[in-house]
Amino acid sequence: MGFFDPLGFAEKADEATLKRYREAEVTHGRVSMLAVIGFLVGEKVEGSSFLFDASISGPAITHPTQVPAGWAAIIIAAIGFAELQRAKAGFVDPSETSFDNPGELNADYYPGDIGFDPLGLKPDDAEELDIMITKELQNGRLAMLAAAGFLAQEAVDGKGILEHFSS
Repeated sequence: MGFFDPLGFAEKADEATLKRYREAEVTHGRVSMLAVIGFLVGEKVEGSSFLFDASISGPAITHPTQVPAGWAAIIIAAIGFAELQRAKAGFVDPSETSFDNPGELNADYYPGDIGFDPLGLKPDDAEELDIMITKELQNGRLAMLAAAGFLAQEAVDGKGILEHFSS
């Protein structure tokens, strides 16, 4: 299959811009994959989790408002720390780049490769790595659509995703 760009974003973009697009796509895909898992697991363990005295219930889109006070700060701090590490790994320090080139990636940085591989899953072979990267992108794209669908479905009828399978 050839290069897929139905809206023509790549036509006017240089290599640096395409790298930023890829970084955004990989990041959003990873977040979406976690979100889809969070939707399903959060609803499945409802009432039986050791977290927050098993008091969080209902559709997953209502869970953040049910988290006890103070936890939001911890969650935001954890996300901020993860984003800071990603920024350090991939992006040029803003003080070292021009004002008209925000979000410039380091020249030796490959989008999404933040150096975090605790299970050693990243292949050493370039061909195998390309296959794995393609699979991650495809799964991320699917997860973005799934997460959007989950959000929309729960917002429309107020039922959890898993409730639709049991009724």
